[in-house]
Amino acid sequence: MRFSFMVDSGGMRSLNVLNAAIVDCTACERLVAYRQEVARTKRRQFKDWIYWGRPVPGFGDPTARLYVLGLAPAAHGGNRTGRIFTGDRSGDWLYGALHRYGFANQATSIHRDDGLALTDCYIGATVRCAPPDNKPLPDEFERCRRFLREEVRLLDRIRVVIALGKIAFDHYLKVCQLEGLAIPSPVPKFGHGVSYRLPWSVLLLSSYHPSQQNTFTGKLTRPMFHSVFAAARRELNKAGPV
Repeated sequence: MRFSFMVDSGGMRSLNVLNAAIVDCTACERLVAYRQEVARTKRRQFKDWIYWGRPVPGFGDPTARLYVLGLAPAAHGGNRTGRIFTGDRSGDWLYGALHRYGFANQATSIHRDDGLALTDCYIGATVRCAPPDNKPLPDEFERCRRFLREEVRLLDRIRVVIALGKIAFDHYLKVCQLEGLAIPSPVPKFGHGVSYRLPWSVLLLSSYHPSQQNTFTGKLTRPMFHSVFAAARRELNKAGPV
C-alpha cells in the first residue's frame, strides 16, 4: 500500500499537509528524546533562543526542478531554527552556493523569518529529527523513509537531484526503487562530483556533505562544492525556462 498525504492535485497544499505530518511525528523514541533534550539544555551561545525541537520539514519551491537531499537536521541548526540547513555552517555553504547559481534570493540562512526564498529548488532530508552524533539508526531511517517517498512523489517536476553525502545518495536511489523505478545496473556509486543520468529523466549529482568535518579538513572546498551546483544550473538552463 502506498503511504500518502495527498489531498488534492495542488502541489503546495499537498506539501503543506506532508510537512504538517512531519512536524507532528513522534515515531522514533530515541530521536524524540534527543531533540527535546537539546532544545531544553541548549548551547550557551543560543541560550536566548526558543528552540524548535521538533522534526524539520522540507523547504523551498513546490514547483522546483532541483531537489537537494541532505542527511538530517543539525542539533543546534535545524533543530534550533525549524528550517533545514539553517543556523549552522553547513547551511552557510549550501545557501551560499544556491544564491550564487540563482536558486536563492540571499546567501544566508539564519532563522525561519529571515526572508530567505528559494526559486526552482526544494531541500529535504533522509531523516527529519536531529540524531545523536549525526548518526541515525537503521530503524530510524526506515520509519522516516515514508516522508522522503512522499516528498519525492509530490515534487513531480524534478529534473536534477543533488545528494549531499553517500547516505543521501543511497537513500534517494532506495526510494526510487521502492517507487518502482528501474535502477541502472550496475547500481550508481557515490563519489564527489559524479553524475548519473537516470532512466526517469533525472540527473543525479553527488557531493560530499558540507559538514565541518569535511570543510575544516579541506576534503570539501568551496570550488569543489560550487562545481556541483554549477552543473545543476547548466542542466536546467539546457532544459529551458521554468
